[in-house]
Amino acid sequence: MLGGVIGREDECDIVRERPGALKFHRGVKRTLMPLFDPDTGLLIVSGNGESVIDCFELTVTEPFLSQVSHCLTDTPTRGIALVPKLALDFSSCEVLRVLQLTDNFIVPISYQVPRKAGQDFHADLYPDTAGHTPAMTADDWWKGENKQVERVGLDPNKRPKANTPSAKVPSKDLPRDKSKEEASTSSSPVSTPSSSSAAPVTLSVLHQRPVVGLSVEPKPQPELSRHPEHARSFCPSSKYRHIQGSVLHRDTHITNLRGLHLTTPGECDGFCANGQRVAVPLAIAGGQIAVFELSRRGKLPDTALPTIQNTVNVADFCFDPFDPHKLVVAGDDAKIRVWQIPEGGLTETLTEPGLVLKGHTEKIYSIKFHPHASGLLASSSYDLTVRLWNIETGEEVKRLSGHQDQIFAMAWSPDGKLLATVCKDGKVRLYDPRKSSLPLQEGPGPEGQRGARVVWVCDGKYLLVSGFDSRSERQLYLYSAESLGSVATAPADVSPSTLIPFYDPDTSVLILTGKGDTRVYIYEIAPEAPYFMECSSYNSSEPHKGLCFLPKTECNVRGVEMARAIRLGKTTIEPLAFNVPRVRKEFFQDDVFPDTAVWWEASLTAAAWLSGSNGQHRKLNLQPKDMTPVSEAPKEAPLLSAMVAKLGNREDPLPQESYEGVDDDEWVSG
Repeated sequence: MLGGVIGREDECDIVRERPGALKFHRGVKRTLMPLFDPDTGLLIVSGNGESVIDCFELTVTEPFLSQVSHCLTDTPTRGIALVPKLALDFSSCEVLRVLQLTDNFIVPISYQVPRKAGQDFHADLYPDTAGHTPAMTADDWWKGENKQVERVGLDPNKRPKANTPSAKVPSKDLPRDKSKEEASTSSSPVSTPSSSSAAPVTLSVLHQRPVVGLSVEPKPQPELSRHPEHARSFCPSSKYRHIQGSVLHRDTHITNLRGLHLTTPGECDGFCANGQRVAVPLAIAGGQIAVFELSRRGKLPDTALPTIQNTVNVADFCFDPFDPHKLVVAGDDAKIRVWQIPEGGLTETLTEPGLVLKGHTEKIYSIKFHPHASGLLASSSYDLTVRLWNIETGEEVKRLSGHQDQIFAMAWSPDGKLLATVCKDGKVRLYDPRKSSLPLQEGPGPEGQRGARVVWVCDGKYLLVSGFDSRSERQLYLYSAESLGSVATAPADVSPSTLIPFYDPDTSVLILTGKGDTRVYIYEIAPEAPYFMECSSYNSSEPHKGLCFLPKTECNVRGVEMARAIRLGKTTIEPLAFNVPRVRKEFFQDDVFPDTAVWWEASLTAAAWLSGSNGQHRKLNLQPKDMTPVSEAPKEAPLLSAMVAKLGNREDPLPQESYEGVDDDEWVSG
C-alpha cells in the first residue's frame, strides 16, 4: 500500500501519507499512537491523554484516508492495542476490537459492520489473516531467506481444530494428563472465539466496575456504523452529547482591547459580565477596571478609556445579580468597595466608591452574592473567616469560622439556605449561617492543593468540585450534599489552572474551562450512575481568559441555543453560543427550554433572609408566541414533505421558464 509517518510538526499532531500529504490537527501537544489492520485497511489513532479514538480507512486511491468513526471515551487514553482476529465475534460482524488502557481500566471497544442478523459467516468482511506459525527462524533470515507467514482463514466452520505440536516435540515431552490438556484447549481464545470473555462489552458496564479485565457479563451492544455519531453508542448517552459551541459573527465582537491584567488570583474568575456590560481588570497600577458596554460593539479607540480606580490590586470582583449597575470589588487591603456604574456606561473615571465594607483583617479570597436575597454578600479571606454583609446598610451580619487553611471557593445552595466551601486543608464544609457560625458538617475534599471550585448540581442533591488530585491532575468530584460522601469522579487533563464550572439547572449541563485554556469541557450531570455523561467539547484556536455566562433571555431559542457566554481573549470580547442540534427547529424545543428561574430578580431582602424567611424565584416561559412546542407538534410530519415545503411548490413554474430568448439575428457567428 502506501508508506506513512505519524508524528508532530510545530507541536501539532499530524498524519502524513505518500504519495501526497494529508494532515489533521487536534490542537493538542500530544503524540499520536497508531494501530493499523492490514486485513481491513483500518487505522486506529489516539493521543496519549486524549479522550478521543479515531478510526480511518486507508485506500490506494484518493482521498487515501477517510474517517470511519470518532469515538469519545469516558476517560483519557494511556495506550491502545489490537485484539487478535481469532478472538473476534464473527456472528455480530465484529471486524476490529481495540483495548483502551486508562488510569484505572482496560476497556474493549468493538467495531462492527451493520449486517442483517441470522446470516452465515460474511467472507467479504474477513479475508485470510496472518497466522501465528513462524515462516522461518532468525538464522534463516540472516542467511538471506525471505518467507511470508502462512495465512489462515477465519471461518469458524472451516477452521481446523488445534493440533498438538507432536511433529516438533518428542512424545516423551508431551503432557500426560488429558484433563489438563482439555482444560488448556477449552480456555484458549483461539478455539472459543465466541466465548463470553471475548464478547464485546459496553463501556458503561466496565466503568461501573473498578476492576481491570474483561471478565464481566456482556450486555447487548448496538452495531457500529460508519457514521461518527454512532461511535458513542457504547457510552451512556446524553441528548446534549452533540452540543455545538460557536463564536458569533465578528460584528458582535469588541476588539482592540489593550493592557489586560492576565494574572488575576486563582480564586478570581478573571473577569465578570452581565446582560449589559463586561468588567475587565487592567494591568495598571492602582487596580483599575475597565467596563465595556455589550451594546457598543466594534473596535475600541486607541485612546485611553474611562476606568474604575480601585486604588489597590483587585483580588475578586462581580456584578450584583439584581442590579446590573452595581460592581463589587474585593482588594488586597482587606476591603470591599461597591461601585455604581452610570446608566449607559462609564463616561469618566470613577475614583470614589459608593460604599466600603471593612472588617476582614487580611487579604480577601473571593466574594459571592446570595442567590435570592438582595444586598447579601459573602466574602472569604486569608484571616480564615467567611463573613456575610448587608451592602444596603454596610454592616457585617454574620461571621463563619472553622477553616484551617486557605479557602479556595464557596457556593450558595439553590434554595439559599446553605453555604458550601472548599478549603486547602482538604475539606468540604457545609454551613447554615443563620443557625451556627461553625460547619454543619464537613467531609474529605480534593487531595490536590493547587485550587478548587464548587457548585451545587441536580437541584442541590450533590456538590460538584473541580480540583486536583495528588498528582496535580485536574479532576471533577461529585459529593452527596446530605453526607458529603464521595459519589463519583471524572478525570479531566493536566493543566495548572483550575477548571471554572458553570451549571445550567434547566438542562443539568455543566460547562467548564480554565484561564489560559483552549478547550471547554461539557458534561450532563445525572442524579444516578454514571453521573458524568461527556458531551462534545468546544475548542478555540487561541487561549482565552475564561467564560462568563449570561441570563437565559439572551439565548436564541429559535436556534436551540441553550447557553450564551462571553469569551474574553487577549484583545477581544466575543459572544459564544452553545446550540443543541435539532431537526425541527420551526418548533419550540420545550424539552431543552423548560420554564427557567428568573435568578436576576431578588425574591426577598437581606433583612428578611436573616430573620428566617426563604425566597423562591418566579419562573419564566421562554417560548415565543409564534412557535408551537415540539411536544405538541404533529408526530407524523414526514421528512419529505418538510423538504418539499422548503423547496417550494413543485407545480409552480421554474424561474428559467420566464426568461426570454434572443432573436436569431442577435447571435454572433463564429
